[in-house]
Amino acid sequence: MPVLSDAIKKVLVIGATGALPKSLRIAAREPLLAKLELGIAERADLLIIGHPKSGNTWLKAMLSRLYQVRYGLPEKLMNKSDEYSRRHPEIPRMAATNGCYSYESAVGKALAADAPDNPLKHKPVMLLARNPLDIAVSWYMQFTKRQSARKQELINHNLDNPIDRHSVEMWEFVRHSEIGLPFLIDYLNGWARDIEALPRAAIVRYEDLRHDTANTLARILELMGESFSDEEIAAAVEWGSFDNLRKLEAEGFFSQGGMTLRNPKDPESFKVRRAKVVGYRDYFSPQQVEELETLVNDNLSPVFGYTPISPRAEAATGS
Repeated sequence: MPVLSDAIKKVLVIGATGALPKSLRIAAREPLLAKLELGIAERADLLIIGHPKSGNTWLKAMLSRLYQVRYGLPEKLMNKSDEYSRRHPEIPRMAATNGCYSYESAVGKALAADAPDNPLKHKPVMLLARNPLDIAVSWYMQFTKRQSARKQELINHNLDNPIDRHSVEMWEFVRHSEIGLPFLIDYLNGWARDIEALPRAAIVRYEDLRHDTANTLARILELMGESFSDEEIAAAVEWGSFDNLRKLEAEGFFSQGGMTLRNPKDPESFKVRRAKVVGYRDYFSPQQVEELETLVNDNLSPVFGYTPISPRAEAATGS
């Protein structure tokens, strides 16, 4: 009897619990999905940790492209965990998770510096970091315009003050919600401590992936123990460029998963939205920007290189 794919297992859990009342549905889904999440991580050859809107999907698109070309895999088939290894066992499995929200916290707890020793701590682990100010704005767009009702229900269940996606304003979400900027700062600081305690771990910044995509991607492949030529990497970078992925998303090329087109009339609803570094300044008044930047300067670990933020820094657009 064939083993079910990771994606099918999740679909079955969601489907089997869908008719339950909300409280029972959540109580059933969280432990079942947590078990699946841990299983995916335990079978993975690389763990990618990143808060939503840190570039996780973009990175997976480029990694997927490398194996698509090498193994003649369908262009629409993205590798999220075992999609490729089920066809070619020699292709590494990946596990990408935020490690904190709802069932995904199971992986975060296993990798925590104070957690007992376990197999996950001996795997290659990469933290994909991004300036929390840029995450905060993109996270608001994701939460209010793209996120599935299923995921939102699970996240809201663990908040003291659940967020109404239809009424929350950006400033309220970023500055005052439980998953806004202060939480994002704590998230990055916590993972910086956890990564430091792991034997095979690295921090990769979204900004470096934007600025020097090919060399940063090569660094990630080295962590995976994989080898691709400069030409293969360059082709994957070109395919994963902002313009190409944006075009593909607008055309409805991605029929399932995180890059599915939601609302073609709303540019802010796109998964491939702006790819702009320091783009948060476009959404707030100068006084609000100063308040947010002060919060980051005073609290974010300097290990990421985002602080101190200069008030005179100019925004730069990524590729």
